[in-house]
Amino acid sequence: MSRSARETSYVDYVTARREHLRRVAYALCGDWHRADDLLQTALVKLYVAWPRVRRTGSEDAYVRRILVRASIDESRRPWRRERPTDTLPDRPAAEPTSPEDRSELFAALQALPPQQRATVVLRHWLGLSVADTAAELGISEGTVKSHTSRGLAALRGTLEPSETG
Repeated sequence: MSRSARETSYVDYVTARREHLRRVAYALCGDWHRADDLLQTALVKLYVAWPRVRRTGSEDAYVRRILVRASIDESRRPWRRERPTDTLPDRPAAEPTSPEDRSELFAALQALPPQQRATVVLRHWLGLSVADTAAELGISEGTVKSHTSRGLAALRGTLEPSETG
């Protein structure tokens, strides 16, 4: 494959899948700016591996795996544990909030530990099988099932109204 054909096929793929992949990144991290960073990291890594990934036809799986791993890596970084302050620096006006940003589900999803969040997103938002999810995350199918079960239980506990009173 010539360099221009390689780049054309890569650009075509990114153009067609960018918004979907950005939403996947957002579901994993809960912040549009971090989602853009995760997606950029994934797309750079995809470009490097493009000929190999394109031959196998596993573009989406490859990018999802990078997004999940990058999201988990970011959550482990020490600066992620910093606490925000009461006074914020001047910032440009925020973009209008979309329905996705206001979603109670996304807020509850972000409260889950990274591995539970990843399994819930891959299994229930993207509809991957247990086996496919296990392969993407590099964990056993039993671990996928337990993380998914715990994640869904936590979401139910957060989202369902309590029956007291």
